[in-house]
Amino acid sequence: MNLRYRHIAFDLDGTLIDSEEAVLRSLQDTLRTVTGNEYPLSELIFSLGIPGLKCLEQLGLPDPEGALQLWEANLCRYQGLVKLFSAVPELLKSLADLGCSLGAVTSKTREELDYDFIPLGLGTYLPTVITASDTVLHKPEAQPLLKFMERVGARPEDTLYVGDSPYDRECAHRAGVDFALAVWGCRGREVPAEHTPAQPMALVDVIKG
Repeated sequence: MNLRYRHIAFDLDGTLIDSEEAVLRSLQDTLRTVTGNEYPLSELIFSLGIPGLKCLEQLGLPDPEGALQLWEANLCRYQGLVKLFSAVPELLKSLADLGCSLGAVTSKTREELDYDFIPLGLGTYLPTVITASDTVLHKPEAQPLLKFMERVGARPEDTLYVGDSPYDRECAHRAGVDFALAVWGCRGREVPAEHTPAQPMALVDVIKG
C-alpha cells in the first residue's frame, strides 16, 4: 500500500497515555513537601510535555534533582490513575498491520518509563523509544526526533510525529517532519498542525492518505 507516512513517532503523555491527573497530583504533593506551599493544579499545567527536571527548575526549587526523585516516588502512588486513551491499542495494531514503523519520542527519562509505559504493554508496538535520557537536548529542540529517525532509518518526508503540545509541534517542525495534533488529549489547546485527528483511529486515514 502506498502510505503517506511510513514512520510514525508518538509522544506518550497526553497522546497515547492519559496520565495528566497522576502527573499533576504527584507534582502538587512534591511541591507541598518541598516548599510548604499549596499549588493549585491549574498552575501546574505548564509541566505537561516538558522534562521533569526542567519543570522543577522553572519553579525555582533550590534542589531540583532531589525534588525530581521525590516526584518520581510520589508518582508511583498515583499509578492507578494512569491509563491508555480509548482505542490506542487498536490504533497501534492497525498501523503495524499497514506496515508502519512505530516508535515514541518522549520527555520522560528511561526510569520514568518503568512507571507507566512498561506496565501498559506499549513496548509490543513501539520498539524504538527515545527518552530524555538519550539526548543532550530535549523537546522542543529537534534532536530527540532526529535521533528516532536515525535509529529507524527514516527520512523527514516519510515521518510523522503525533503529539499534544506546542513543544511537540516545534520539535517536529525543527526536524523537518509533519505534525499531527492528538486532539483527544490536547486539552483544547490550539496548536497548528498538518493533521488534526479528533480520535485515535482517525489517524489511520491520515496515514493512508
